Amino acid sequence: MTLPRAYEDQLVERAKTDADAFGELYDHYFGQIYRFAYSRTRDQDAAEEVTQEVFMKALRAMPRYRPSGHPFSSWLYQISANAIADHFRQRRPQASLDAAIEIADPTRPVAERVVESAEAARVWAAIDGLPEQQRTAMTLKLGEDLKLAQIGEIMGKSEGAVKLLVHRGMIGVRQRLGVSAVAGETL
Repeated sequence: MTLPRAYEDQLVERAKTDADAFGELYDHYFGQIYRFAYSRTRDQDAAEEVTQEVFMKALRAMPRYRPSGHPFSSWLYQISANAIADHFRQRRPQASLDAAIEIADPTRPVAERVVESAEAARVWAAIDGLPEQQRTAMTLKLGEDLKLAQIGEIMGKSEGAVKLLVHRGMIGVRQRLGVSAVAGETL
């Protein structure tokens, strides 16, 4: 998922003045950042717009970038989280039920797909209502299926701190959904 640290450090340093080096970083991390943006926005156009904004901001800020001991992707995820927050502040997301159904398995009954889509939308709406740090940790865990250690690197936190954020996020989601702790264990 990340480039070898020594190679990435060299590439990042070159990218401060070399467009080809930045292009290599873009090619390597585009998919990760797009998936993260899509998992938060649930809209292809919005995810593309956010991803484009992330890399434009990163390109403009490259000369000032200073390594923090974490992978370069951590910096990109931080920019992404801010860009996604800006996106939601600027406009309310509009999820299309028809689009959600098209993505679902067409062999299952429509009613079942609609219920599942509506339930997923409720869970993600509950996640969207969490404090920013919990929301980011939950999105990286549930949306990106990253390990706690990877999330810790991205967020600049210890694995234990991330575990606590995810735990508190789960409690917050359960409360927002009105689900008891026992019934909500599958969240």
